[in-house]
Amino acid sequence: MSRLTVGNVVKVTIVVLFFPFIALLVLMIGVRRKNKKIIVEGAIYLALFLGAVSVPSDSTLFSLAAFVGFGVFGVSAIRSYMLRDLWLHRKIRGQLPTSVVPQQAPTQRAYQSAPSVAQTASSAADLSPALTWVASHAKQNKHRLPAGAYVTILETCQTLDAVIDAETQHPTTDAQFEYELAAIVREFLPTVLQGYLAIPPNMVSSPQSDGRTADQELIEQLQLLSKQADTLHSSRHSRTSAELTSTGNFLRERFGHHKQRAFDLDI
Repeated sequence: MSRLTVGNVVKVTIVVLFFPFIALLVLMIGVRRKNKKIIVEGAIYLALFLGAVSVPSDSTLFSLAAFVGFGVFGVSAIRSYMLRDLWLHRKIRGQLPTSVVPQQAPTQRAYQSAPSVAQTASSAADLSPALTWVASHAKQNKHRLPAGAYVTILETCQTLDAVIDAETQHPTTDAQFEYELAAIVREFLPTVLQGYLAIPPNMVSSPQSDGRTADQELIEQLQLLSKQADTLHSSRHSRTSAELTSTGNFLRERFGHHKQRAFDLDI
């Protein structure tokens, strides 16, 4: 996925025009993304740069200060590039349409109407862009997710991608299965991720009225979705194995006795 977007071009242009202030860039990235580690790192670069430029030209330390100042330029530029995921966002191919992400969490009634919904659901191939959006959005915001959440999302996406690929090549024509696959990819997974990211970072660790934090809720919900993805994966491939066995039974019944009869006639 390309980073060539209008917003990124504007950002890079500004950085080039104000290159003498490159030492500030890491600090600005940290403040913008509310990442304490990056803020501290950027503050160190800025302090070193200010200390270097404050050394008088007639001082014996001027050469060392100049070396430190240019070094901070280089290090800050390299670190800004390494942190590009935090300020130069990728252009998401097949971005999830607004209509795909529900404004409210899906209700039990939606599940009860599964057969009718599945009839109008998109084909399995149409689910891939939605899954790509989830993985990309999670990567862009992985610094905001609690430990292990990003990995769980990626593993869930990989499992669902395998199911989608199998379903694309050989559809099951099972309306309930198709609905559940579409629901987890288009509704549940995006809703859980966006719902968490909508919470201010300074509140995700604060207990709610039920005593649970947003971090705990996210981890538990992702684990449930991961288990459901595993269930869909197992169900899909168990069905394929069963179909293969049924085909084998048919072939053995249809052609097996012919082979035996031909063998007997030869004798």
